[in-house]
Amino acid sequence: MNETLVCVVGNVATQPLYRDMAAGPSARFRLAVTSRYWDREKSAWTDGHTNFFTVWANRQLAVNVAASVEVGQPVVVQGRLKVRSETREGQQGWASADIDAVAIGHDLARGTAAFRRAARPDAPPRATRPEPEWETPPGEAVGEEAEQSPVEAAGVT
Repeated sequence: MNETLVCVVGNVATQPLYRDMAAGPSARFRLAVTSRYWDREKSAWTDGHTNFFTVWANRQLAVNVAASVEVGQPVVVQGRLKVRSETREGQQGWASADIDAVAIGHDLARGTAAFRRAARPDAPPRATRPEPEWETPPGEAVGEEAEQSPVEAAGVT
């Protein structure tokens, strides 16, 4: 309910790792997000600090990430931010920022992409329903008086 939703723009830093798990497909990759600012002294754009996020994708999104995303590509990621920290015995503590992705796409401000709809091989086949009777049965032609039901005959509408 009180989740931190983020939208980050960056470059794919590692090749997506795809796995078929018992709970469904899963994929993850590292995303590098570098801030840029205008340096007045140099009169040029300069790279600032780079933040790294581990992006997690599940189910159909994981399948599509594995087929579409490669190292170095600019992407836009939207999802839930999860910050984890841990201290291990005899080691320095560490923190990790993960994004549980809801949507991932290529950044079209920096290039082009060709969209293809994903096939759904594991979708159940659609049930076929019989064609409805469109013809009017004999005796109920337009303009003929229809037999009244008991409710209509009683004047209840």
